[in-house]
Amino acid sequence: MSAYQKLEAHFRRAAHLDDAVGMLHWDMSTMMPAGGATARAEQMATLRGIRHHLIASPETAELLAAATDNGASSGLDDWQRANLAEMRRDHTHAAAVEDDLIEALSKACSACEMVWREARPESDFAKVLPSLRTVLDLYRQVAAAKAEAFGCSLYEALLDQWEPGGKTATIDAIFDDLADFLPPFIDQALAAQAKRPAPIVPQGPFPAEQQKALATKLMGVLGFEFERGRLDVSFHPFCGGATDDVRITTRWDEADFVEGLMAVLHETGHALYELGLPGDWRHQPVGKARGMTLHESQSLLMEMQACRTHEFLSFAAPLIREAFGGSGPAFETENLYRHYTHVDRSFIRTEADEVTYPTHVILRYRLERSMIAGELDLADLPEAFNDGLEALLGIRPPDDRQGCLQDIHWYAGAWGYFPTYTLGAIAAAQFFGAAKRDDPAIVPGIATGDFAPLVGWLRAHVHGHGSKLPTDGLVEKATGLPLDPAVFKAHLAARYLD
Repeated sequence: MSAYQKLEAHFRRAAHLDDAVGMLHWDMSTMMPAGGATARAEQMATLRGIRHHLIASPETAELLAAATDNGASSGLDDWQRANLAEMRRDHTHAAAVEDDLIEALSKACSACEMVWREARPESDFAKVLPSLRTVLDLYRQVAAAKAEAFGCSLYEALLDQWEPGGKTATIDAIFDDLADFLPPFIDQALAAQAKRPAPIVPQGPFPAEQQKALATKLMGVLGFEFERGRLDVSFHPFCGGATDDVRITTRWDEADFVEGLMAVLHETGHALYELGLPGDWRHQPVGKARGMTLHESQSLLMEMQACRTHEFLSFAAPLIREAFGGSGPAFETENLYRHYTHVDRSFIRTEADEVTYPTHVILRYRLERSMIAGELDLADLPEAFNDGLEALLGIRPPDDRQGCLQDIHWYAGAWGYFPTYTLGAIAAAQFFGAAKRDDPAIVPGIATGDFAPLVGWLRAHVHGHGSKLPTDGLVEKATGLPLDPAVFKAHLAARYLD
């Protein structure tokens, strides 16, 4: 075999290890008994350690050199060259960090997540503080090693794991612009909303099994393939699993079906991206999703752009009435639209409307940058979180459960992830606008429950590219524009001010 072919074999094995970890994490989050936590942490740490050693090994470095030296890559096609570039990036990440540190970090994150599961409902940040401090200390070591390897800042070294090539200067410019735009816009949106009839909140109870039946039906409408995935319940909604076996989760509130259902539609967007990646490149780096900005754009496109439209809700309203035996004004399309697009200053990020949501993300981005840089001590996080939300959104969390304990990310080890939510929202607005421009059948299709035109456009312009193109290049190729917050602002104005 050539050096390149040997590399493909190496990275295929690494992908299988990633899949195994994904399934173990799904099980841990959905059905593993609490007593299995220690053993599960050891299992995942061992697999991650094996994967890390494989990619960081001198053999991989030698193969990468052999595949590129003396014009060796000239015989590769465009996909293979892109795959080789992704292999090199993955190797640089892995080779920068010792195996022992990777295993220690994996164990620390698993342990911290389990403590967080107890601390969050108890609103007890002090309970998880020691575990979180261990996670952050280890992540700062990882960041220092990777920053040296990539020639970037500590934060950018972690951001690159989630958003390849992401730069804080770009994010700062976008987020500073939104931080100036959003407070007065939120006031305007609330004023416009006050002139319209207030939404009538549908009254439950809404049994979990009925919610699941409705959610499952709508997953199928969007195009989810149940022979390649499933829906379950977890403490925090997510999309995970393995190649060709995509697992999504949600949580049900029997007093309110909206949040659980929208979480399912959001995670279905993630799943459609995973299921639509190029099949010829499964188990290769170029066949993976191109970072979390694009991943979040796909979930937010489904949840926010498509499934909160009049067209979708006119289709879904009869299904909602049938699922819960609902009747009357609360279950009519116009009221459901007002309910699903209601703007409110609220504490919980995952329950926030799309107008206030970016303020939650900007806060977390600024806080995690400060923590990684050593400028904010973890003991001061609750107060800093509360001060920041009050400054950006005008409300102050009454406790840690509704403050710095609400998200799993820092406790499970997802540092550098948060900015991709709002970058994804901007990309989602651009993709949906371009899709509607390119295919007039998309909006009428949504109104009749036919998502094939929309999913087909996404397969051709986003999913099918895998990681062949950088994020900015893919966005511009698909929409004609680089990532542009002005498109997102125009979307918000059209939906919430008109």
